[in-house]
Amino acid sequence: MGKIFTLAGKDLKLLLRDKASLFWVMAFPLAIALFFGAIFSGSGGSLSGMKIAVIDEDNTDFSAAYITELEGQSALRVSQMTRDSAFQKVRTGKLSAFIVLRENFGEYRGMFSADPLIEIGLDPARRMEAGYLQGLLTRANFTVLQKQFASFELFHTELDRIESDTSIWNDLTAEQNQLGKDLLSDLRGIVNNLEQEAAPDSGDTIAAKTGGGDLFAVDITAVTDDQVMPRTPFEVTFPSALLWAMIGCAATFAVSIVKERTAGTYLRLRLAPLTRTHILGGKGLACFVACVSISIILLLIGNLILGVRIVNLLILAIGVFSASFCFVGLTMCMSVMGKTEESVGGAAWGILMVAAMTGGGMIPVLFMPSWLLTISHFSPAKWSILAIEGGIWRDFTMSEMLLPVGMLIGIGVLCFGVGIGLLSRSDA
Repeated sequence: MGKIFTLAGKDLKLLLRDKASLFWVMAFPLAIALFFGAIFSGSGGSLSGMKIAVIDEDNTDFSAAYITELEGQSALRVSQMTRDSAFQKVRTGKLSAFIVLRENFGEYRGMFSADPLIEIGLDPARRMEAGYLQGLLTRANFTVLQKQFASFELFHTELDRIESDTSIWNDLTAEQNQLGKDLLSDLRGIVNNLEQEAAPDSGDTIAAKTGGGDLFAVDITAVTDDQVMPRTPFEVTFPSALLWAMIGCAATFAVSIVKERTAGTYLRLRLAPLTRTHILGGKGLACFVACVSISIILLLIGNLILGVRIVNLLILAIGVFSASFCFVGLTMCMSVMGKTEESVGGAAWGILMVAAMTGGGMIPVLFMPSWLLTISHFSPAKWSILAIEGGIWRDFTMSEMLLPVGMLIGIGVLCFGVGIGLLSRSDA
């Protein structure tokens, strides 16, 4: 065992002396976290295939029609479930958000209520999608209204209800009341004009003659077990930073193995009283220690300077260790994919970049089409990010960690075995 530690120490010293390698395994991942953390602090974006759950607390014909409309939108994948189930699925990253249709949603037709009629529970990692989701909800609301408004009579009824609803007007000042009454009067005038323009029995509706607008409010809640303090965007980006650090380590050590083979160092080590197990064990241990050490340094920077919290240290340690083990296996496999430094370096970065793109390290999972989402299940990047998030802010339980950790260990063992087998054949 002492021989393995000696060889590992030698490789770590070589890594520390190589400034270019240190940049890719430490400075570059930190820059990624800072860059995207700043972007996520206040940006929006478009997406498709958003997985959401809907909880219908209103149980009216209007709310049922509203849910049906949401289910028909290609940009959403909707399922109905209880609030508790939806909360847990959003918290663990299985859903992007949940939507609660509150009581009186149908009575107010989703609009003109003094209190928000819709609650959105959102994954903190997907805050930038809140505005896009609210736009989809608004569009669904007006689509349902368009279908339900068979005549102008219903709009007159709604205006009468709003005017007589004391809960809307009681908390307003006299000036605000007057402005509201004037607005209702103007709306009646517009409806009357549209009604006069419509041909008798033409089937024209108010929804068909007017455009939509953001007339209903929603509550947006970050779905975490601790909702007292707001979470920073850096808690979302730092798992990706740790992933890139491990990618840098894997590529660096993969090249170092072939470098020793081409320089004759590997042959001299084989002639020494060292077995192949000693040599590969030392390389694997050095790569593992580098991945874990750099992850700890990045987490300390995030925690002490950027306010990245660690909600479960044990879960985070398990996530970092399992992800590091996985990338050690990848290192062993990639190191035997060529006979020169250039071929191995190109293959290593090509494989790791594809893993990062398909696993959410570069392209957010929510932007992916369904076929790419299926492929992402085989990407170590996806499971690494999920396992690390489990300790930083998702607060996974041990049972919730079984899947990502199992996938990472499995990929690591498979790749390690393939690498050793190919290396043994090349030595024969």
